Amino acid sequence: MEYLKRIADDQLKLRLEAFGAVQIKGPKWCGKTITAELQAKSMIKMQNPDTREGYLATARTKPSFLLKGETPRLIDEWQVAPVLWDAVRHAVDERRLKGQFILTGSIVIDDDQIMHTGTGRISKMSMYPMSLYESKESNGKISLRELFDNKDLNIDGITSNISLEELIFAACRGGWPASLDNISRTAKLSIAKDYVDIICNEDISKVDKIQRNPTLAKIIMHAYARNLCTLAKKTSMLTDVSVETKGTSMKTFDDYVCALKKLFIIEDIEAWHPTIRSATAIRTEEKRCFVDPSIAVAAMDASPQSLKLDLRTFGFIYECMCIRDLRIYSQALGGTLSYYHDRYGLEADAVLHLEDGRYALIEVKLGSREIEEGAKHLIELKNLIKEKNEQEKQKHLKFPDLLIVFTGGELAYTREDGVKVIPLGCLKD
Repeated sequence: MEYLKRIADDQLKLRLEAFGAVQIKGPKWCGKTITAELQAKSMIKMQNPDTREGYLATARTKPSFLLKGETPRLIDEWQVAPVLWDAVRHAVDERRLKGQFILTGSIVIDDDQIMHTGTGRISKMSMYPMSLYESKESNGKISLRELFDNKDLNIDGITSNISLEELIFAACRGGWPASLDNISRTAKLSIAKDYVDIICNEDISKVDKIQRNPTLAKIIMHAYARNLCTLAKKTSMLTDVSVETKGTSMKTFDDYVCALKKLFIIEDIEAWHPTIRSATAIRTEEKRCFVDPSIAVAAMDASPQSLKLDLRTFGFIYECMCIRDLRIYSQALGGTLSYYHDRYGLEADAVLHLEDGRYALIEVKLGSREIEEGAKHLIELKNLIKEKNEQEKQKHLKFPDLLIVFTGGELAYTREDGVKVIPLGCLKD
């Protein structure tokens, strides 16, 4: 299979130039190892069944032996022997050279399993399943970077090549590199389903060696999927779970969700809380989200056919796909994502913050009929910031640099009020 260039490629190269080691973290099957292999000069794979026991024995007695080799040296699934983290940190200190090691892993390690954080020595970067631009489904005619650098950039008339039917299929299939192989559509869709089965039946118990119930894991993932891209409270999701498994406690629910976060399956979105409302008016809950929309589809046993008949549900799945792509694109820009929502119903589905203080307010609307509503929210929020700044003479909140509605439609344009309407199928970093 042809290697499709990842946005993470350039990020890894840059970090290897600046740091002694780089950790690539993210869900299994998202392509971390292949991306790392392209820049590594030597490697060891800790989960290779032929060598695993020998590697573990060496890690227990002399972990530095595993670090010998041409650099950058890739240590794949390093968390199998957590002592390797401290060994890498020590080797970086001793060698005082850049680009020595690449660590890849699909599990979050608890802090008590390593002695030092690695700050200043080991740079941490995230990888996700592939964005629509990386899978060559977005034509990439509109760049987020160029939009920030030139607010007057003319996007009028740019069109997406992705139909609504193709968007639905792309969300159900997911951004898993294996799903882009030359295989049947049915086989492509089976990858996410198998992924969820393996997470529930195996990985959720392996992550911290605590035996968990596969059925309960699937039910909790289903409850999360039903509340995708909402501010649903945990108590509400627990109620959904309890319908099928009576007696499930909040402690148990939290334990399973924590395990799914350690596996990089769940990645909720934090709230943005600017000083434009009273603290009690702004919602502070996390917005529920998976790292890839196909996980939600598989957890709900949905399909492209069923979602074509339920575009309301697909609207939430589409928002998850937008969030996935924005996470990928924003990392290349040194950005972070949050959301805004207050008790008066004013919202921005996403707020993209750049390191230099610039930011964009974003709404996600699947259909053209909803664009007006999304644009209205963004303008109201911008006006609210303006009103607050007029009241506060000393400390002003910066105005948003961009107002964007991401749509599932085909045409990009800038409205008279300045809001940019952009199909996801036109976007790149």
